[in-house]
Amino acid sequence: MKRFELEPGLLSVFRLFTGLRLVLSLLSFLSHLVFRNIPGAPIDSIAWLSCLEAAFLLGYLSWRGFQNRLGRMYLPIGLFIASAGPIIEQHLITQSQFEIGIAGPVISAWQLIPILFVPLVLIGWQYNFRSIVLFCMVTALFDGSLAMMVLTNPDSRLLLFAGVLFTRTVSFILVGYMVVRLMNTQREQRKSLAQANTRLIHYAATLEQLATSHERNRLARELHDTLAHSLSGVAVQLEAVKTLWETSPGEAHSMLEQSLRTTRLGLTETRRALQALRASPLEDLGLTLALCNLAESVTARSGLTLDLNLAEHLENLSPDIEQCIYRVAQEALENVASHAEARHVRVDLRQEDSHLSLTISDDGQGFEPERVDLLNQFGLRGMRERAEGLGGTLKIDSQPGTGTTISLEWGGKP
Repeated sequence: MKRFELEPGLLSVFRLFTGLRLVLSLLSFLSHLVFRNIPGAPIDSIAWLSCLEAAFLLGYLSWRGFQNRLGRMYLPIGLFIASAGPIIEQHLITQSQFEIGIAGPVISAWQLIPILFVPLVLIGWQYNFRSIVLFCMVTALFDGSLAMMVLTNPDSRLLLFAGVLFTRTVSFILVGYMVVRLMNTQREQRKSLAQANTRLIHYAATLEQLATSHERNRLARELHDTLAHSLSGVAVQLEAVKTLWETSPGEAHSMLEQSLRTTRLGLTETRRALQALRASPLEDLGLTLALCNLAESVTARSGLTLDLNLAEHLENLSPDIEQCIYRVAQEALENVASHAEARHVRVDLRQEDSHLSLTISDDGQGFEPERVDLLNQFGLRGMRERAEGLGGTLKIDSQPGTGTTISLEWGGKP
């Protein structure tokens, strides 16, 4: 049989109160043995019956085999034993202590309130308000039926007993309603928390995927800005060496040495990029000197004239922004050297209050930016991704025959 899911903590509370009932029943039985000659003491058999009933119920609640076999009926059977047993025992006790009449059942009805209160709370804890009403009505009818069976004169102040039952039933219904409302609120909160946890898990998985994708793109940009540029520069130099090998061996040898230096530098840059994903010139020289060396190296290699205007003091620049500026400048200068067919290039880096800007312009052949497929132009796309990823703006201003200007700007304080 399918196991019925109980509310957390309900079964342990049920066992606790049943164990307390067992202790009280044993104390009552022992007190009767000690004071058996006192008038009005409970009968031995009734006290012993109460001990047996509480012990059986405690064993029933403690053995998991009952719960696994009975399933949904496990808790209702336990609640039935916890409710019907005390009602029967209480009527037997009051019948033995009082003259048969209305006094015994009335006293019994009042004394059953704390005993039946525990099953009432447990039903409200596990079930709904209809179960509370059913419990109250069934216990009232059962209690009333037993009282009618032992009364010698049912008409003797019967209204008093009915009033006690009515008061107890209404009180139980009100208390049960409050317990059900509290439990419904708790269930809704648990459900909301579970849904929030599910959304959080989904969000964490999505965030992890985005972070992985972002890191892959970043690594691709770093490899492009280091290894690809180095190989491109070496390829250009080797082409020049091949051209000058026969006509000018000395110059070819000098360019070959330069190619070796570029290769070693590119290899070092690639290793450092894979390890820290941060350009080594920035670590060694700082942004201004690194840009100066980069611009002079590219223009000297390509035979371009350079107009350099770099701010000497840059304040409050994060490492990510420095990295972005350096890589955008590197990509832009390499594009000028490889594609622009320019004679002159200008590099400006300025910081004025809350405004930071990098501008690289050339007098080359230019192009039409709107016709460039950024999906296939990895360098241009990488520059734009870097800028937008740090809250900056990259602008490309170019027309055929008028050169190209690339601007990287941050409007707020870096």
